[in-house]
This record gives sequence, C-alpha cells and structure tokens, in this order.
Amino acid sequence: MNRVTRMNRMNRMKVSIVVPVLNEAATIQTALSRLCRDFPDCELIVVDGGSTDATAELAARHATVVHSERGRAKQMNEGARHCTGDVLWFVHADTRIDPAALAQIRTALTAPQVVGGGLTLRFDRRSAGLNYLAYTSNARARHLRHIFGDQAMFIRRSVFDELGGFPDLAIMEDLEMSRRLGRRGRLAVLPATSTASSRRLVAHGTWRMIVFMQYLKLLYFAGVDPERIRRRYSAGPRLWRRDRKDPGPRRVPCR
Repeated sequence: MNRVTRMNRMNRMKVSIVVPVLNEAATIQTALSRLCRDFPDCELIVVDGGSTDATAELAARHATVVHSERGRAKQMNEGARHCTGDVLWFVHADTRIDPAALAQIRTALTAPQVVGGGLTLRFDRRSAGLNYLAYTSNARARHLRHIFGDQAMFIRRSVFDELGGFPDLAIMEDLEMSRRLGRRGRLAVLPATSTASSRRLVAHGTWRMIVFMQYLKLLYFAGVDPERIRRRYSAGPRLWRRDRKDPGPRRVPCR
C-alpha cells in the first residue's frame, strides 16, 4: 500500500467512542468535554445503565445518550448498536485518553490483519505498586494479547459484528473479548496512553488488590461462574479468605 492510499484509508475511517456509565454525575461532564475536545471528528455515544443521579442529563449536553440494562457488556453492546463508525472504541468514564491515540488507532487498522487492540496503561498516581501493575498489565497485553477495559479497547466494527459483540458476562467480558479477537487476527497495543483511576486500588491497598485481581482471573480461567466472581470483586479483597472456601458452581468455558 503506497503512502497516499494509506492516508486516504485513514482519513475515511470513522471512529465511534462508546462510554458506559452508571452514576457518574460528579465526573461525566469533565470526561466528555475532554473527549469532545480531543476527538472532535468521532461519534460519541454514552450508554447509561440506569443511573439514579443526573448522569444521563449531564451527558446529553455532550453526546448521544442511550439507555441499557446495567452491566458493562450489555451497555457496550447497546452502544455499539447505535454507532455508525467503522471502528468501535470503548472508553471508561474515569480514564483520560492521550490525544495521540486516535491517529495511532487509524494507522494500526490500515493493516488488514489487525482486528483491534488497546492503549498503554498508566495510572493517575505513582507508587511502586501502581507502577508494577501498569508495567505487568502492558507486558501481558503485548505478549498474551489480554486487553482489559481500562486500556480503552478498540475493535474493527466488522469483526465486532461477526463475533456478536461482547460476551454477556457479569465480569471479564473484556478479557474474553480480547481472547476471541486474538483468534481472528492481530491485536495492537499502541504507545498512546490510557490513564486509569487508581481510586479503588488505593482504597483497598494496591498490593492486596493486585493479588486479589490475579485470584479472580484464576477463578475465571478455572470456570467459576462470572456472576460469583463479580460479587467477589464488588465486595473487595476483605472477603477473599472466605471466598477461597466456597468457589461456587462451575460454568462451561467459552471456546
């Protein structure tokens, strides 16, 4: 592909940003204002999962708002149904996206073997634990192609539709989606950064949460029901010892 053809393909590639939200009134306007400023030519869809605050009303000032059942997979799939872009880009409301990301996404997807990918993760605070988690998360994404939602996953629309969207799981839908994508083509981890909130990690203790999250992933790979894993995640690591005694029913692994 010559340079002119490559540039034309990049310029024609429409990107839709999907932001799943739930009770984000305190931060949603700042998050959406930043996305509108940095990516003005992107379609912006906010999917509200039943907020009981003013999230939907505030979001409507900046984006198209659609409503969905609660659950990140359900919300992202509903948002995708309202998108018109060639690329679906899933961004969490509490992450800050490097403005360089859009051009890098378009460049990466001019290669037909690339089906999607994510950004380089970092956190909004610095500590030994957070730096370690960011480093290992990025290494995992590059070598195992396991990309999580806080890395602002992007997916070629045609491939997303072929796969039937995100699997309807209570948790780990991003991990499972990246595994399925990896069987369809190549996933690109871009140098542009996605800066995630460290609030939950710090509140529970960063190192404790790192071990806890690895434990939850092991449960998932072992076939434990994702709804039980979601409840354990929501409860936090304080129930980890009790959970280890009660792994719950098994599920049939996704193939």
